[in-house]
Parts: sequence; C-alpha cells; structure tokens
Amino acid sequence: MYRTSTGEEIFVIDGHVHLWDASPENILNKYGEGFINCFYDYHRNLSPQEYLWDRSLFARYGREKMVRDLFVDGYVDMAIFQPTYLKDFYRNGFNTTEQNAVLKEMYPDRFILNGAFDPRDGEAGLEYLETLVENYGIRGVKLYTAEWRGNSKGWKLTDLWAYRYLEKCEELGIKNIHVHKGPTIWPLNRDAFDVADVDEAASAFPNLNFIVEHCGIPRIDDFCWIATQEPNVYGGLAVVMPFIHSRPRYFAEVLANLIWWVGEDRLLFGSDYGIWHPRWLVERFMAFDFPEDIKEEFGFELTLDVKKKILGENAARLYGIDIEAQKKRLARDPIGAGR
Repeated sequence: MYRTSTGEEIFVIDGHVHLWDASPENILNKYGEGFINCFYDYHRNLSPQEYLWDRSLFARYGREKMVRDLFVDGYVDMAIFQPTYLKDFYRNGFNTTEQNAVLKEMYPDRFILNGAFDPRDGEAGLEYLETLVENYGIRGVKLYTAEWRGNSKGWKLTDLWAYRYLEKCEELGIKNIHVHKGPTIWPLNRDAFDVADVDEAASAFPNLNFIVEHCGIPRIDDFCWIATQEPNVYGGLAVVMPFIHSRPRYFAEVLANLIWWVGEDRLLFGSDYGIWHPRWLVERFMAFDFPEDIKEEFGFELTLDVKKKILGENAARLYGIDIEAQKKRLARDPIGAGR
C-alpha cells in the first residue's frame, strides 16, 4: 500500500512479476545463459544504482526475497504471476505456473496465478490448459510468441492452433490474455514479438481481454493504432516504467501517447520483478508529473486519479477484485499485520 503525503491509500497491483530460476544448475545451454544475461543488462542499465543486484542474486533470488521486496518494501498489495517456460533453455523451465503456484499457495490473497499455453503443443496442450484451470483456477494466461520450441522460433496469435487455444480460453473462462510484445531478448527473434497479430485476434475474440505486455516497445506507434480501435486491448507498462529513471523525458512522451490513444482505463502497472524493484518505480511514478509542454500539447495532466487507475484499479477491474474488501482481507494476513 502506498500512502500519499495527505494519508490517502493507493492500492497497488503489480501486474507483471516472475519467480525465475536461472541458476547454473538449471541452465541447459548457451541460450539459457544468454537469456538471463540479457535480462541482467536491462536491470543494470535502467535501475538506480542503489537497487542494483549482483549477478548471482539476480539469477535466483528465491521466494522469501520476492515476498519481502514486493509486499513489505515495495508498496505492492497484490501481484500477478506471468510465467515464461523456456524449457528449451532451462532444465526445469525458467518460470513455470507450477513453480509460481508454491507462493500462491503460501499467500493466496497476495498473488494472482496465471498460466500459459503454446499452440505448438496441439491437443496435449489443450488438455494441459484444462488442468491449469482445474488445479489452480487460473483466470489469465501469459503468451510468449517468440519462445523457441525445437526447430520452431516462434508463432502468431493468428495461427490456426492459436485460435483453437483462444476458443478454449473462452470455454474455460480464462478472459485475460497477456501477450509479451516488447523488446527482444537474446537469442529470441525480434519479429516474433511484432504486435500486428494482436489486431486480428482482438477483433476475432471480443470477449477476451488482450493485455499487450510492454506496450509493444519498440513498436509503440503500432500498438497505439491497434489499441485505439480495439476496446479489448490493454497496455501492460512493464519495461515502460523504468525509463522514468533513466530517460524521464522519453517516459513522459510514451506515457502521454498511451493515455491519449489507449486511455487511462486500459493501462496496467508492472515492475517486471525481478528485473526491477517495485519500490523505486512506485515512488518515482507517484512523484512524477508531465513537463509543461506535454501538458499543453496533449491537453491533460497526470492526476492522482489517473495514477490510482494505473497502479491498481484497472487490474482490479480485469480480475474482479473488490479493492475495499481486499484491503480488509490483506490487513489480517501476516504481511498486513507486519506493516
């Protein structure tokens, strides 16, 4: 919970977190090594100095540190797990639903557990999706269209089998489709993260919510043009947020365009933990204001109400969370009592 200088409570939902294992024991090959090295470069280049981790901690920070960083030190009230399997790179997977489920079981009111699917898994994958709903009650999935699988180096939302999976999501009540459409990570291919396939899929499945993680960076313009005409397309701000420190002018321009095109009701805060710590992101966002020339150009300000929507209210709406009722539940758990 973040409290303003006047004592107002801001409910924070971190819409993009991971509990990954990139320890040497779990790395399968040079691709797994290069993948976590690329993540670490983002961490080093975009974090404030006081929030830098050493390489070994970054590779595997563990459950206890994650809980403390998010809920004790980081102002976060709830967090959404976004799994990334990468089993061609890591022996036990990088960040799977099953691995994340351990923390969900320990802190059921703090974490939202999402699953994943890969249409290249065919019929077996459809059955797996059913088991994720049966075993964990998932309400969302995270899709990684650039993930390598054998000789395949990616897939599209418009593929025939992808449509079968989206149809299955509708059938199972999985409404929130989080899709990684952001910067490439070595060795994955940049074109496999292109946002173009979101347009057709969102039109074909109007009852599903497509949360484009990272807002398509570096394809912000393409994302904005798609999202402005597809009312079920949302923007996840993970990766956008850390520019508030390293390039605040760029952050202001990107956020102003996102609000102008997509709207303040369809943007979700995300730290991308453990790439970045939510504490400094929340603090700097709450202290941030648009430069005067941007206010004049776009005709609006970054008000407290807008910040509250982005930090938690929009995600709460997508996941059916009653914020006031949730505050009461969280106040009674060990973390809330410790606060």
